Amino acid sequence: MIEMIIEQRRRNLGGGFDVGRVLPFAKRRMVGPFIFFDHMGPLDLAPGLDRSMDIRPHPHIGLATVTYLFAGEVMHRDSLGYEQAIRPQEVNWMTAGRGITHSERFERARVQGDHLHGIQAWVALPTELEEIAPSFSHHPESELPKWSDAGVNGQLIAGSAYGLTAGAKTHSPLFYAHLDMAPGATAEIPGGHKERALYIATGAVELDGVRYEDGRMLVLGPTASHVRALARSTVMVLGGEPLGERFLYWNFVSSSKDRLAQAASDWKAGRMKLPDADDAEFIPLPEEPKPPSSAT
Repeated sequence: MIEMIIEQRRRNLGGGFDVGRVLPFAKRRMVGPFIFFDHMGPLDLAPGLDRSMDIRPHPHIGLATVTYLFAGEVMHRDSLGYEQAIRPQEVNWMTAGRGITHSERFERARVQGDHLHGIQAWVALPTELEEIAPSFSHHPESELPKWSDAGVNGQLIAGSAYGLTAGAKTHSPLFYAHLDMAPGATAEIPGGHKERALYIATGAVELDGVRYEDGRMLVLGPTASHVRALARSTVMVLGGEPLGERFLYWNFVSSSKDRLAQAASDWKAGRMKLPDADDAEFIPLPEEPKPPSSAT
């Protein structure tokens, strides 16, 4: 039922902002098209927060970023001109395609303090769509399908599951949902996809008689169909169809190593446009690039 357990590893994004990195993992690089999965917080941010905690402008290619918060607020600005605060149970979906830059700043926290908790995932694009035009869409809570059943409150973030379809435009078959589960509640795990996983953001759950604690992603076998909460739990379920081998370098994803090298060269040479509303600084290319790693 469980093919693999992936425990989050702590990573510092700069300025003391730590996240729990789940994907990519050395022994399991992707789940369906999901190629990156970071658990942000829970983290208390004090008023007067230093700007070094912000995520300064940086580039992406070949993927879509999916930002979803349980608590707090993050301000997004990108090179297409979008400026959009994201708040709990909303979705910022940014398709990088052939290239986009953006920043993520904690502006509300700087003024009044904040409690930040959420997930950022990256979804790789199909090979034939890796170079599409970049785009951005914001989906407020009112636009995201919800349901409630026997102690489970669910919200569909992207794709299709539970007989529902979310509003964000996706480019390959997938599902991504947020489940809030009361102690003892049982939730269905969507089927119909070759690769699936669930991530325990808070609490503890049981599958096949085994207890699993928070901070773990469970990569599921084909027979896994239900999960039971042993405590009040926040669970993310996700999956989809595999896209084939992908290479990663820094913030870039591609089916071609040469394309990654080109993206790195473009960023280093200043050939990628910064957000108009946030162009005074940026994150430089890492000084000693490692060879691109593959993901399948």
